[in-house]
Amino acid sequence: MALGYPLHVVMDILGVPPQDEDRMLRLTQELFGASDPEQQRMMVDMMDPEQVVMMMQATLGDFQDYFRQISEDRRINPKDDLATVLANARIDGAPISDFEAMSYYIIVATAGHDTTSSSTAGAIWALAENPAELARVKADPSLIPGLVDEAIRWTTPVKTFMRSAKEDTEIGGRKIAKDDWLMLCYASGNRDEDVFEDPFVFRSDRKPNKHLAFGYGAHLCLGQHLAKMEMRILFEELLPHIETLELAGAPKISQAAFVNGPKVLPIRFKAA
Repeated sequence: MALGYPLHVVMDILGVPPQDEDRMLRLTQELFGASDPEQQRMMVDMMDPEQVVMMMQATLGDFQDYFRQISEDRRINPKDDLATVLANARIDGAPISDFEAMSYYIIVATAGHDTTSSSTAGAIWALAENPAELARVKADPSLIPGLVDEAIRWTTPVKTFMRSAKEDTEIGGRKIAKDDWLMLCYASGNRDEDVFEDPFVFRSDRKPNKHLAFGYGAHLCLGQHLAKMEMRILFEELLPHIETLELAGAPKISQAAFVNGPKVLPIRFKAA
């Protein structure tokens, strides 16, 4: 459910036919789970940069080969989908470059569903471990938007990003020089005791919830509203039909330093 639902929504918007959705899921897992033995494309030494680059290029190559075919088709047979927009996009009268088009295709085809499925599974995991919170949200569905935001904070699917400082500055007493590389650890920021009350407690009524899971400023995630809408509708439809929810085994998190989330989440539930 957590994998298939957001995957289908995004692929339908993009214009990928249903029979190719599993292929897009596999390639996404290979890209984001490159260091996970169960998800990586091939067995490589993750300490060998050349092997890692070779593996990533192979996955990106498969994406590009697929979407070039999609683009060629949409130029001849335009449809009401995002692929048609990208295939025929022009800037200042000239078609966008192949690199730009492929970049748009790949970012939508990967980040558009993987992070949403991770946050959805994170919400189920948290509710399974906290029956009182499940009962509270079931009794008051107005808490569901808060549940969604808290699940996104709690899971923080995008774990890290690298940025460079535009000017000399100082943060927390630490001097940062212009052009210094900075590693942003979103999961840590989303549990900052100076910002969040009881940051290690899952609370659907958390207000304000100024989490950084979608980035900030110019880098704010364009798909955040779609992701939250998908999750809200899912839980509005799902929770009335669940009476109890509990873990039925040990969950597993995918191994990655960039994007990750639950990859195995055994649950047991009683239907309402």
